[in-house]
Amino acid sequence: MTMDQNFQVDILQLRNNPYEIGVRLGEWVKDKPIFQSFKSITKTEIDHTSMKHILQTYTPHLVEEIQGLADGVGVSFQKAAALFSGYDVPKVDAMGCTAFVNQHFYVRNYDFSPELYDGIFTLVQPNQSNAIAGYNLQLLGRHDGVNEQGLVGGIHFVSNVDYRKGFSAWTSLRMVLDVCSTVDDAYHLLKELPHAACYNFSLADQHGNMAVVEASPEQVNKRSHPSSMYCVNRFQTKPMEDKNRSNIEGSLKRESFLETIKSESHEELFNLFRNIDSPLFFTDYEELFGTIHTFSYSFHNSRILTTIAQGHEPLDIDFRKWLNGHDVKEDTMKGMI
Repeated sequence: MTMDQNFQVDILQLRNNPYEIGVRLGEWVKDKPIFQSFKSITKTEIDHTSMKHILQTYTPHLVEEIQGLADGVGVSFQKAAALFSGYDVPKVDAMGCTAFVNQHFYVRNYDFSPELYDGIFTLVQPNQSNAIAGYNLQLLGRHDGVNEQGLVGGIHFVSNVDYRKGFSAWTSLRMVLDVCSTVDDAYHLLKELPHAACYNFSLADQHGNMAVVEASPEQVNKRSHPSSMYCVNRFQTKPMEDKNRSNIEGSLKRESFLETIKSESHEELFNLFRNIDSPLFFTDYEELFGTIHTFSYSFHNSRILTTIAQGHEPLDIDFRKWLNGHDVKEDTMKGMI
């Protein structure tokens, strides 16, 4: 996709049981172009028995959501598992992402291509798991988001070294947000899950804890800091460095810039990340490296600030208020690619 094209993300607010939430998402996606993309980039069928067993062990409600997706789209459970579960997905290259986190707020950009982007931001309040707000990926998964416990996270592609059958990072993040309340909880769950590829998970919680969990198909490590952290697209712990791609120049450049950030407020840092002239904003969409959205969360006042590329008015949500039943009035975000 070239520059200067209108770009839109839908906002869905879903308060229901997992099955009905899945039905609603299935109905939303079945006539969207992204549904055809899902068909083209996923396998015709997967080992849905293994997938189902893992989900039932850690997040059984997601099995119900997949059944709802199946019924909403009008396909079998087995087909919906291949299309949406994020299990045993063929390799996806590229993807960038930059995050900065301290004890007060979390801010991040997602960089990829709009051609493989769901185009949906959901606020979901199921009756069997944590409520979460975030950007969907392959419908079931999340690029990034925050849950009702004040745990926030995002994913950052590192490499496909040792790629194998397992869950995508976006489904793993969804599982974390659904059932965890702290960074430690998230780390312990991520150590249990089978990871298909090498990804960083940038994480922070309401208690001031923050960490980057480095996950590969072979092992999972954690690095943390008491005051502030940044995360890009490379592993930094010694046992994991050999999993990095050969060219990490872009990650190193972004790290150098992030090291200069000192005391900006939540809003100032959010505006820095979303500014098209920022060193953290990219427009290389045809090379699968253009900034698609900016997501941020303030722990102090449960405030979500988010926008899509060159969006006019950021979506500004009092998440605590939303959890208490007050829907946001917006149903779309509009921007420019």
